[in-house]
Amino acid sequence: MERFSALIGFVLILAIAYLLSNNRKAIRWRTVFWGLLLQIIIAIAVLKGKEIAAALSAIAIPIDRSIAAIIFIALAIIIYQIAIRLPVGVRRFLWYGFGALSVYLFLTYNLLAYLFETMKTIVNVLIGYTGKGSQFVFGELGVQNSTKIGFIFATQVLPTIIFIASIFAILYYLGVMQLVVKFFAKIMTRFLGTSGAESTSVAASIFMGQTEAPLTIRPFLPEMTMSELMTVMTAGMAHISGGIMAAYVLVAKVDVIHLLTAVIMTAPGAIMMSKLIVPEVDQPKTGGDVEVVVPKQDVNIIDAAGRGAIEGLHLSLNVAAMLIAFVALVALINGTFGYIHTYIPQFPASLDIVLGWIFRPIAWAMGVSWKESQIVGNLLGLRMVLNEFVAFIKLGEPGVGSSLSPRSFTIVTYALCGFANFSSIAIQIGGIGSLAPTRRGDLARLGLRAMFAGTLANFLTATIAGMLL
Repeated sequence: MERFSALIGFVLILAIAYLLSNNRKAIRWRTVFWGLLLQIIIAIAVLKGKEIAAALSAIAIPIDRSIAAIIFIALAIIIYQIAIRLPVGVRRFLWYGFGALSVYLFLTYNLLAYLFETMKTIVNVLIGYTGKGSQFVFGELGVQNSTKIGFIFATQVLPTIIFIASIFAILYYLGVMQLVVKFFAKIMTRFLGTSGAESTSVAASIFMGQTEAPLTIRPFLPEMTMSELMTVMTAGMAHISGGIMAAYVLVAKVDVIHLLTAVIMTAPGAIMMSKLIVPEVDQPKTGGDVEVVVPKQDVNIIDAAGRGAIEGLHLSLNVAAMLIAFVALVALINGTFGYIHTYIPQFPASLDIVLGWIFRPIAWAMGVSWKESQIVGNLLGLRMVLNEFVAFIKLGEPGVGSSLSPRSFTIVTYALCGFANFSSIAIQIGGIGSLAPTRRGDLARLGLRAMFAGTLANFLTATIAGMLL
């Protein structure tokens, strides 16, 4: 029954996006088709990878998954070096052959899930190393899962943001992240038909924040079309930054594999939603590829680590400030609701109840059982009205996440994995507007649409997961 409700939600979300479109005749259905297909393929590869690998075990070469991964990477490097020296026609034939071999390796050995499992191990190790630094500074207060002190958000979670930001700064200095961003950008340009600039920004949004990702295409922002600008904003709304992902694991005990799957699935989904709501009617200046350029701000690795730590500090302080204000604001609203409820029993006793009522049908349409949809609906409402961090903290509270079935917990993890909320509109107008002051008015005009597009992209990702789980 829940899978059927998720199918209803799948159709409903697409219908809402279509109705919100400002030019339905200009919609490019190729982009919609490939956006949906890429999302579904990624979801199947991760959520159903074991079953597929078991079914194909008869044709599998007797090698370990790690060996299969090494073979894939080595072939990719070799074929790339060969392809750049060949004519276009021969090069295309070579890449098609490599594509067929890649499909075989990924399905037979469940390589995408293996990649995410490896990333999960790395994230857990990094979280452990963060504890060493926070313990040195804060003593027993910085010990994660301390039996003496208990859980303290400021000294056990926020240091993780600082350390992960430092790691990312080092990776950007070394050029690793540029290669990854370029890879994803080329895939989206090739299959979705998007311009080089917007594809690069969307790819960067998988790892960077909503105001940092546009830095990769700063020279192109002033002359981007309205549709391209919409895509840049939607991608920022629909993703989370890599530096903050580990914090969600700590506060909500969510599986980082699902977070990684969600952010990658959402990339083509964000493009698809933005192109449904604001279709391209102009000629982008970057119709072909765009070289991924992230300006180097550091002289060496030590400088990069230090700058990343400082940026992480600023981010963690912003997170702390928002949480103090928003959690207190929710408490104030709940107190007001409770006060009115004592005199008017028919009035809702808290904001949680109201948000649960409003978003409960949406939660059910994602594939959550009706019994659990009230809790999930409340979390979806908190994400949109306040921010995703508040919602993840709520998910991690005793009696909230633990009361959900593993299936519903996974679905809500996908749905919350994005920055789409009302405060992000102001953040993007200020952040992206500072990079392209002449487009500030356009950013303001697109802000609400981008937030809805990002929200729909997250909900569609969760709905696809609900159809498969």
